[in-house]
Amino acid sequence: MTMIARMVSLLGGAGAGVGLSQFPAYAQAYLQRLGGHVDALRRTVAEFDADAAALGLERNAALVQLAQGGDMGAARAETMAATIDRYGRLSSDLRELSAMAPVERALHLGRFAESEIASATLQAFEPAVPVSFDAMMLAAVGVLLGSGLIWGLMAGVRRLFARSARRRDRLA
Repeated sequence: MTMIARMVSLLGGAGAGVGLSQFPAYAQAYLQRLGGHVDALRRTVAEFDADAAALGLERNAALVQLAQGGDMGAARAETMAATIDRYGRLSSDLRELSAMAPVERALHLGRFAESEIASATLQAFEPAVPVSFDAMMLAAVGVLLGSGLIWGLMAGVRRLFARSARRRDRLA
């Protein structure tokens, strides 16, 4: 491998390492926002359930009755059903992510898929210096993955050029 290829691979690896080392801090910020959303949704769902219980209704029966209350009632029932579903999904994500080690969270990116929360977290996120063991491990993995990816891409490009040069030599 040429000196330039090594340097580009090293720089790519370092960039990936620095980027991946930020994941524990981002994940923590995401979890804090997720917890806030879950708390707000919990209050909303609890208020709905309390209103339903005051009328002697279960949650599903209350949604059905609300949906039968004209266009506005139907729209509100649909919105409330979506809110209840979102509460369940986000509560599950919060439970699962909170139980994981920071490095393990990096393997479960699908749990960070709530676009509203992810976007707000990213807008407010300030990179952290990777001083924790988990951040250093992820930085090392990032360096290895980034260097390997860049090296592999460059090796593929070199093979293409070598093949092209061999063809030209045969034709000459």
